[in-house]
Amino acid sequence: MSRLTATKLAVTAVAIALAASACSAGGSTQTTAQAGSGTGTITVWAHDGQPAENASIEAAVAEFNAANTGVTAKLTLLPAATYTQTIDSTPRSKLPDVLEYDGPTMSSYVFAGKLSPISGLVSSATIANQTSSIVAQDTYPGDGKLYGVAIINSGFGMYGNKKLLQKAGVTWPTSWSGAWTADEFQADLAKIAKVTSGGKALDAGENNFPGEFASYGFLPVVNSAGYQAVSDNTAQGNLDSPKVVTAVEQLASWSTYIDANTDGNAFVDGRVALSWTGHWMYPTYSKALGSNLVVLPLPNFGDGAKGAQGSWAWGISSNSKNGKAAGNFLNYLTSDKIVGEYTNADGAPPATKTALAASSLYKQGGPLYLFTQALNASCGTGALTTSCVSVPRPVTPAYPVISQQFGTVIENALKGQNVQTLLDNAVTAIDQAYSDNDNYGLK
Repeated sequence: MSRLTATKLAVTAVAIALAASACSAGGSTQTTAQAGSGTGTITVWAHDGQPAENASIEAAVAEFNAANTGVTAKLTLLPAATYTQTIDSTPRSKLPDVLEYDGPTMSSYVFAGKLSPISGLVSSATIANQTSSIVAQDTYPGDGKLYGVAIINSGFGMYGNKKLLQKAGVTWPTSWSGAWTADEFQADLAKIAKVTSGGKALDAGENNFPGEFASYGFLPVVNSAGYQAVSDNTAQGNLDSPKVVTAVEQLASWSTYIDANTDGNAFVDGRVALSWTGHWMYPTYSKALGSNLVVLPLPNFGDGAKGAQGSWAWGISSNSKNGKAAGNFLNYLTSDKIVGEYTNADGAPPATKTALAASSLYKQGGPLYLFTQALNASCGTGALTTSCVSVPRPVTPAYPVISQQFGTVIENALKGQNVQTLLDNAVTAIDQAYSDNDNYGLK
């Protein structure tokens, strides 16, 4: 499984509070790492992930040290459950040269002055090989500078059980441009529910609530209605727009067809025919369903089907006195060799153009190529179009507040609470965060 599993996606209330504190305390002052001599020892922090992921990173560090005379990288794996809190609470002067970070936390760290721009430290060839979706995730809107590079990305959509879909007489889409409309999807949910033992059709990941999955997995509904969660430093008129309200209300109306999936086996046991989730479930689902597994786009709520994107990335701290050596380490970490080895162990989409094109899972004709198509059609962070597909999580220091608030909207909407009221409350809280932090210095 990937570092972007539902477990790793979880954003606790403590983490959110710490992130918000870091933002409000940091101000918009940004510093740049010193280039240094390019030799000596650099310190590297990463979070303790799955065993295969850890082994891959440890091997990459060992290979780098063996291949780069004069530079030694010292890796520390920190507990995953408290990793983000550790970065939040560590003073800038105590940070390592290189640190891993979850994509949406980048803006908070830039706002707090903890990350350095990487231009001039990481090679232009490395940057040019990062996919557009990753560049969108790691570019800070306040200054337009790039603050990180990545090994992995994330693919998000749905999986289907071909046998059950056929039994229900459902014809499924094979491309993002041909995705179900929300009404078509609703009609097919009703058909599927008639052929399953418990009268359910969809696993919507409720077993991963509360946590970031609720926002990560369903912000594409907002995007598909034609809106970013926040635009021009406000959620008002965006997250609470009539089209978004209608879309979330329609999503909530599907609760009668959703299996709560408390045991995590609704899809593999055939209780449902559809699972709203990401690439990290492919190994489990493929093993269970074999040739009966199909990969599907999310429904279109009016402005084009949209998907989620983004994962863990790597940056250079503003505290580094040896940014040149740190940059060389990131060049190595994002090379075809290391990205290939890591993603083979991890199963996530490669974050580089060359490795993505070569991946047996994600290349054209591969079983997860639908995710690649979405990532190659990234919407970036600006205005949405009907033809773009994958959308980064909001690139703003306010992301922890947005994630918490919108996740609460989804959880409670699926429980039957009033969607308009839920979205109004979320907008109030998000816009208050912007007001309290003077728009985080963003224009």
